Amino acid sequence: MTVEQFRERLLVHFDEFRRSLATDAGDWTIKGFIDVYKSIYAISTDTKVMSKIIELMLFPIISSFSTKHGYKMMLSEQQNYYPDISFIAPNGTKIALDLKSTYRKSEKMVSGFTLGAFTGYFRRRDSTKNITFPYKEYAAHLVLGVIYSRNEEASEEVRVYRLDDLQSIVSVAKDFDFILQEKWRIASDRPGSGNTKNIGSATNIQALLTGNGPFAAYGPKVFDDYWMNYLTKDMARAIDSDVPYRNLEGYCKWRK
Repeated sequence: MTVEQFRERLLVHFDEFRRSLATDAGDWTIKGFIDVYKSIYAISTDTKVMSKIIELMLFPIISSFSTKHGYKMMLSEQQNYYPDISFIAPNGTKIALDLKSTYRKSEKMVSGFTLGAFTGYFRRRDSTKNITFPYKEYAAHLVLGVIYSRNEEASEEVRVYRLDDLQSIVSVAKDFDFILQEKWRIASDRPGSGNTKNIGSATNIQALLTGNGPFAAYGPKVFDDYWMNYLTKDMARAIDSDVPYRNLEGYCKWRK
């Protein structure tokens, strides 16, 4: 089994993903959480909550895909472990799959994904810390990304509805699209948001859909070398060094 065969087989399920997440009108099928008293608690636009729900909704389809093609499917042991899912083909090939979601900021741009750490297991590729298998054992590192739009009509107010109100609850998300790309193809040359040492992604929707991020023209070896040597200000300060580069242009000059 090749990585491309795996990817082609999973791409076939995009319509199934869409049917699972969205109504015919494009609205998210999830309206809220229901308790035993039949009270529905509407969902806010909290990205972490939405991301987890989307992941749970896609999981049965991914599990069925795995069984159909004879892949052994292993989930990460803990929330901060990489990847979300490890697949082992009958011939022993291992493929990492991370599930990500992000919202549109405009017709052409999204907030972006975080694509895993650029320290730890990424640099020590025989390490088993915070990763299911050593990084070097994976034939490919894929990202299954979900892009959605926030529904401006949805209320940010925390509200409780009755079951009879179900049809009147406005979905907080709509217009879902999906990507399935190797991580290096959609990675940015800048870290993800926050102080965590994570690789950021391209934010142009077309670049994500086509796998044409900043490293696409350079290849996976440059992507690996770039992020294995990347230093934040704090990392450089800790080893009494200067930051060698901040972007691909600076990297190319540094490598020369």
